[in-house]
Amino acid sequence: MSILVSPQELHDSLQSGGKQMLLHAMYEESRTDGFALFNAGHIPTAQFCDAANALAGTPSKEDGRNPLPNATILQRWFDRWGLSEDRPIICYDEARGILAARAWFVLKWAGVNNVKVLDGGLTKWRELGYPVMGGPGNPPSQGRITVDPGHMPIVTTEDVKKHSGLLVDTRGRNRFTGKTERLDLKAGHIPGAVNVPTAAFLNDDGTFKDPQVIREAFVSKGVKDGSEVILYSGSGLHSAQGLIAMELAGLTGAATYLGGWSMWCADPSNPVATGE
Repeated sequence: MSILVSPQELHDSLQSGGKQMLLHAMYEESRTDGFALFNAGHIPTAQFCDAANALAGTPSKEDGRNPLPNATILQRWFDRWGLSEDRPIICYDEARGILAARAWFVLKWAGVNNVKVLDGGLTKWRELGYPVMGGPGNPPSQGRITVDPGHMPIVTTEDVKKHSGLLVDTRGRNRFTGKTERLDLKAGHIPGAVNVPTAAFLNDDGTFKDPQVIREAFVSKGVKDGSEVILYSGSGLHSAQGLIAMELAGLTGAATYLGGWSMWCADPSNPVATGE
């Protein structure tokens, strides 16, 4: 069962009265009213997911920029969305897919089994001429899923230091090499890591590349068995996309260093590498 749903598959399901649940993940910041943007146009039947509040906890030096959400708060969102195990949950966003991937990761971590991602998101949906609608979205039905944390393998900084397998950094090449860094305290990467940036497994339109192409991108960096891999990014967003990519390529079983570079570089005692 693929993690991905194509826009055509979703459109056909909506046309035939399919019972999927859609989550439109986006940030709601002081400069941008995410809910207003959602009201202006979303895929029919979708529910608004405020990614900053629903999919992450409070940032800290100890937990990184995007720690996992508090289970009690996440439960309120589950109830608000009306999530149910008898309907597949399809996550999408309107950018490059990192928020949809984060939603997929958090829901899987919380024990939700039937979670998918719309390949290419709202951008691809619009590009194909499929309809969007305005307004606050459909009233949700009663939620029937209880948050059960701990269903995705997540490792600590100490686990990373002891790791004897491969460490894969999914950030862009310039951030990995230390050429640029606008988000975190230092530029560079964790010593020993290899770089498989999202460009290696995403097409220009934000859809995922063919599974064999994805597999070759990882294998070229030494990844042959997902169970021997720890993925990380800046703070657990791009690494969620990387995890999906590895699953599509049949490289299953990877763990995630969720705090990522933001957590690693916040500790001055941790070494920093730059360059390739």
